[in-house]
Amino acid sequence: MSDNEHLNYARSKIADVPDFPKPGILFKDITPLLQDKKAFNDAVDDLASHLNGANKVAGIESRGFIFAAAIAAKHNLGLVLLRKPGKLPRKTHVVQYQLEYGFDSLEMHQDSLDKNDRVLLVDDVLATGGTMMAGCELIAKSGAKLTNCAVFIEISALNGRNRLSSIPIHSSIIV
Repeated sequence: MSDNEHLNYARSKIADVPDFPKPGILFKDITPLLQDKKAFNDAVDDLASHLNGANKVAGIESRGFIFAAAIAAKHNLGLVLLRKPGKLPRKTHVVQYQLEYGFDSLEMHQDSLDKNDRVLLVDDVLATGGTMMAGCELIAKSGAKLTNCAVFIEISALNGRNRLSSIPIHSSIIV
């Protein structure tokens, strides 16, 4: 875990939005961070510092795509998309999971990864850990090796890290 000084500026660009998407949820809006080239680059560099030999970066829909695509492009790696149901046109692996505010599932094309791939799994926020766990399960279904998980923001009060205790996770910012 790191909350290094170079991330203080990036942290200042996160906007809190109460009661979104449902009452009682404090949404962490990263759009101001994305609009600022220094904050965005600092975030991408911090997440990418945990590639651990990965040759592919998997991003979780939808805000995880942003960070994962930037990391993959910057480091000349393949990009894999983990999507919500019904968004991928070919055969998929599917995992259902629980969110802090409901249920959902993730899908990944069955041919996205193979046993020779080493994967960094990226998302914007770690809350209860359900989405990240589903992503890890999708990678495992493919036979690929998970090298690490990296999230920009970890909401420590929701204890998602505890649910993922056996999985290596880097959080850029912990709130």
